[in-house]
Amino acid sequence: MRLLALLILWPWAVWAEGERAGAFDYYVLALSWSPTWCALEGHARGSPQCADEADNGWILHGLWPQYDRGWPSYCPTDAADPPRARTAEMADVMGTAGLAWYQWKKHGRCTGLSADAYFDTARSAYDSVRKPPVFRALDGPVRLPASVVEEGFLEVNPALTPDMLTITCREGRIQEARLCLTRDLEPRRCGEDVIRDCGMTDALMAPIP
Repeated sequence: MRLLALLILWPWAVWAEGERAGAFDYYVLALSWSPTWCALEGHARGSPQCADEADNGWILHGLWPQYDRGWPSYCPTDAADPPRARTAEMADVMGTAGLAWYQWKKHGRCTGLSADAYFDTARSAYDSVRKPPVFRALDGPVRLPASVVEEGFLEVNPALTPDMLTITCREGRIQEARLCLTRDLEPRRCGEDVIRDCGMTDALMAPIP
């Protein structure tokens, strides 16, 4: 009987990611430090995001619909997928058209917006946040507490408080700054599952090539 119950329930588990589009509480704006991604993945893939001439610092990893706890993904929607020309238009802030397409597929569909409206909203969110110029000016790799990166964002964005953003690390490096925004793109407190900062005191931050 237990096996039969598992077999009956199994299809629902497969579709557990297909939450209702447009039903979420706030956004997480994820800004990825491009040199970290390039060092760990991008160079091996030959990604154009990592070319020297790309000059990428904080790129728009994504604008993610979020619940107060947890998040939706891969939501069913009637919105049409974006054409290649539209995702290509986002490469200047997202690094590649491929990332733009993936973010639409996994997160954008869950906003309940059209593809055009999602990308416009994501760009507006990205533009609304000032990026600390000190990190763009690095002339070599440095090791620093992750809290220093947070302080940099707080200094140039007076509307932010420490509970409105978090810094993440990956494999000993500064990975991302994640900022929490209302559906109107105003700063707000992050949920408990987002607010946890990287506690490293010697995280590596590589310079922009």
